[in-house]
Amino acid sequence: MMFRISKLLTTEEVRACRQALEAADWTDGRATAGHLATRVKDNEQLAEGHPASQRLGELILQALGRNPEFLAAALPLKVLPPRFNRYRGGGQYGMHVDASVFSVPGTPHRIRSDLSATLFLSEPEEYEGGELTVADTYGEHSVRLPAGDMVLYPGSSLHRVTPVTRGTRLASFFWIQSLVRDDSQRTLMWELDGAIQALGQDIAGHPALDRLTGVYHNLLRQWAQT
Repeated sequence: MMFRISKLLTTEEVRACRQALEAADWTDGRATAGHLATRVKDNEQLAEGHPASQRLGELILQALGRNPEFLAAALPLKVLPPRFNRYRGGGQYGMHVDASVFSVPGTPHRIRSDLSATLFLSEPEEYEGGELTVADTYGEHSVRLPAGDMVLYPGSSLHRVTPVTRGTRLASFFWIQSLVRDDSQRTLMWELDGAIQALGQDIAGHPALDRLTGVYHNLLRQWAQT
C-alpha cells in the first residue's frame, strides 16, 4: 500500500534543504547502483559523506520522529540515513526494484528495506516529468507531490522515475525496516489505528475503545519483529 505523508517538512525546512543542495557538489548516481540498475539509472546524487547530506539527513530524521502519520504507517524499527538525488536534462531511473538489505555507512549494521520513501523537495511546477511511478497488482501509480510531502511504498515494488524534461527535481530517498515486515499486516494495523482514532473523537470514553486498543497492541505484539 502507498501512503502519502503531507507536510513532513515545513516551508522553512524545505527552503533550508534547497539552499544547501543547490550549493552542493553532486556525483553520478550510477556510482551507487547495482549491476542491473546501472543500465537504467541516469541521475545525480549527493555523496553520503557530504556534510550537507549528513546535516539534512538528521533534519529529516527528526521530522520523521515527530510525525504521527509516519509512525503509524511505517511502524519504524530502523531508518537508513536519508540520501539525496537530482534529476535534470532528461535524467531518469528506469523500472527497477530496490535492494532488499542496505548497510548503514560507518557501522556494522544492516537495514531490511521493507518500505521505500521519497521526500519531494521541488515544487511540481518547477519541472516537467519526474513522476515516481510504482507498479503493483492494480497497475501503475504515478506520484508528483508538493515540496515537503513524502510518499511511502513497499520496498518490494517495481518502480521508476520518468525523464525530467524541464527544470530540476530534487528529492530525498531512504528505506525503513518496519516492526511489522509484511505489507498486508502493516496495512491492517494502519486501518485499525485510524478507526480507533476516529472513534475516539466521536465516542470518547466508550469501553469498546479500550478493547480495540488492546486488539491493536496484541496484533503488534504478535507480528512485531525486533
